[in-house]
Order: sequence, then structure tokens, then C-alpha cells
Amino acid sequence: MRYNERELLSLARQPAEKAAEILMRVPKKGSVLKKRLVKLVVNFLFYFRTDEAEPIGALLLEHCRITKEEENVFSISFIEEPERKYCFECDSEQQCQEWIEALKRASYEFMRRSLIFYRNEIQKMTGKDPLEQYGISEEARFQLGTRKQ
Repeated sequence: MRYNERELLSLARQPAEKAAEILMRVPKKGSVLKKRLVKLVVNFLFYFRTDEAEPIGALLLEHCRITKEEENVFSISFIEEPERKYCFECDSEQQCQEWIEALKRASYEFMRRSLIFYRNEIQKMTGKDPLEQYGISEEARFQLGTRKQ
């Protein structure tokens, strides 16, 4: 995937929806769990060395699977490369569950489905399309059953 490094660094400096120091293992052979500052910003999960301000990596949370592995361990793998798995160990089962829920809500597809759901609910209650006032109600990305590529 192509990205603008400066824009990504700028995004990494934005306030996080969720952040914590947790143990993380990247999908490299021989990799071990290391304490990392993990920061969720929009649909990116940035990870930092605990003593540095610049991220050492970022995961785009699209087309991925978030799985609870053990009581306080979850993983992120990508549909195109399921064997490439990032593992995270939290301090507690509750913290692990909070991370899983936040990560699942972070994807564009989740936000799109939520928008469509609430759009339909508002339309049922009011008889009006809430997106019509913005001139975007006919766009394919806001229709159920279509998917923006």
C-alpha cells in the first residue's frame, strides 16, 4: 500500500481513541513479546518504542481479523496474509476485550455499515433521508449491498 510518510506521522501525533503500553509480538521469525506503546487513531494502529515519539510501525485496520487468542491475548491478521499475525498481550482480560471492541469498530467497513443502519433508522422515524441535505444520498458507498473499492 502506498502512503505519504509525513501525513502518516502527523496522524500518529493526533489524539488517540485508545492507547496503552502492552506487550506486542510482530510476525517475524524468532520475534518475542516486547512492551510497546500502542495507539489507535481512526483506522490505524500505531506502535512505538516506549521511549520514542515516532512510531516504529502502523497497521491499517482494513480487511483484517481481530481474534481473542487467550484470556488476555488478542491477535491481528490480514485476510490476504493470514499467517502474518501480530500478537498483543494485555494486563487483564477486561483490557483485552476493550481493545478487541475498539479495533473492530475502527474499520471503514464498520463505520459504513453503522452509517447505513442509522440512516435507515432515521428515515423510518422521519420519512426523510438524512443524507439528502448533503447531496450524497445516491452515492454507491452509502447504499446497502454495495462496496466502495
